[in-house]
Amino acid sequence: MSIVIFGDIFTFPEGDAATNRVHTYAKGFIENGIKVHVICFESLYNSAGNGQINEIAFYHPFGQIDRSKYFLVRQYKKILKYLNTIKLFSHINKEEKIIAINICTNLLLTHLFSWFLAKLYNSKLIIEANEHPLRYFQNSALDKRLGVTKFRIETYLCDGMFCISHFLIEFYKNNGVKDHKLFLVPSTVDPERFSVISKNPNGKRYISYFGSLTFKRDSVDTLIKAFAQISSYHNEIQLVLGGFCSETERKQIVDLIEELNIQNQVKLLGYLKREEIIAYISHAHILVMVRSNNQESSASFPSKLSEFLASSKPVITVNVGEIPLYISDGVNAFMVEPESATALAEKLEYVLSNYEIAKQVGQKGKKLTDTVFNYNFQAKRMFEFISSLK
Repeated sequence: MSIVIFGDIFTFPEGDAATNRVHTYAKGFIENGIKVHVICFESLYNSAGNGQINEIAFYHPFGQIDRSKYFLVRQYKKILKYLNTIKLFSHINKEEKIIAINICTNLLLTHLFSWFLAKLYNSKLIIEANEHPLRYFQNSALDKRLGVTKFRIETYLCDGMFCISHFLIEFYKNNGVKDHKLFLVPSTVDPERFSVISKNPNGKRYISYFGSLTFKRDSVDTLIKAFAQISSYHNEIQLVLGGFCSETERKQIVDLIEELNIQNQVKLLGYLKREEIIAYISHAHILVMVRSNNQESSASFPSKLSEFLASSKPVITVNVGEIPLYISDGVNAFMVEPESATALAEKLEYVLSNYEIAKQVGQKGKKLTDTVFNYNFQAKRMFEFISSLK
């Protein structure tokens, strides 16, 4: 038997937070005796092709490296992607029965296609729900109506849902989704990835953040301002920022760093591969998880937080959403109120001044990644949930 992780919001084997979640799901299922196939359905050029990594088979049915200059050819290739996917599913199902399709998408068309595949191969369709489902439908009354209609169709045409937060569990319940379809799967991480000894990628000690480099959702500006408040007292410490950002967002970051006159102490990295990010996380002096306090933060849970905890380094996080359900300030991590540069600066100063105590707190934080956030522990629960669905 096998499970197919299918969608167009992640790349594989390299990618962002969504890719990391796919990796942990797949590894957990494999270790519990279930074969896993990852199908990247997005129409991306420079395709990674098909292959296998850590026993995880992955495929790119679009399979295009070069973009044709002809519009009709491009559309034909996109249609061909659907036919290639059906052939791929048929091959997988023939080799080992597909018991479930875990769908990761924001597009109704992809969801409908997934439902068709689930029906065709008599498999259960499980939605991956790790963000607020109506977050992109807030601009107008018509937009909201479209969002609700999409929501109704998707939740009706599924057998189950992996929800990353209690917030989403309650949201779906309050909007008519039956209890038996809903299953809590918090952030998952493979702590073994952070036990590998690697070379320190940075010459100096550093405080670091890795994730989306945005001011709106992830409040990276709060971290930069907080660091500026302590930087003159800690010339030996750098701030290292890594992750994806648009050119506009990158300019915002550079302009703020220059405005605060901390250019010599801030390192702004470009895109990094998974192993490079792990090296930076593993050797950080302090790891900081910043986020804004809004509906999106309440509905989701930052996967980077569980990764930071896995390093056993001191972690400072913000008190938003469901984080306080798992984190206690000064016990297994340090916590501050969101969007307060002063509060974050004070906490950074405390951790730097009491580093031996902070290291003990970091070690207790790592224990969460051996239990509640552990990929294998959660994979067992997920398989039991799939098996319980009729």
